[in-house]
Amino acid sequence: VENVKVSNVNLIDLAGSEKAGQTGATGDRLKEGSAINKSLSALGNVIEKLAEKSSNPKGKKEVLIPYRDSKLTRLLQNALGGSSKTIMICALSPASSNYEETLSTLRYADRAKKIKNSAVVNENPQEKLMREMREENEKLKAMLAAG
Repeated sequence: VENVKVSNVNLIDLAGSEKAGQTGATGDRLKEGSAINKSLSALGNVIEKLAEKSSNPKGKKEVLIPYRDSKLTRLLQNALGGSSKTIMICALSPASSNYEETLSTLRYADRAKKIKNSAVVNENPQEKLMREMREENEKLKAMLAAG
């Protein structure tokens, strides 16, 4: 019997200027930009709470993480606060006209950097026991053959 490991990869592009005045968006594009901003705001709140939780010592008040505030945060729940390794890549603009967005992006990344996850392999307890017994069996067989 072979052990099967499964993993998930989430690639989310949050890039783009969603300022209505700067993009000149109207109609459906304006609604879409508004929905993106709402999701980004909810993601920012989740990141803030996770960073707060990571910096609090054990025994302090439990921090409630608002994953249900947006579909995006619900989808990213395991990647953000679960047993996972997460990488965030930020794209910045050197243009002075994008100064505020660049600063906001850097603040966002700084908060995300404070999140501490400990990635572990989720393994079925029965499969783990079987694997450990097989390993022990192999060691004992090797000892018998050598001794």
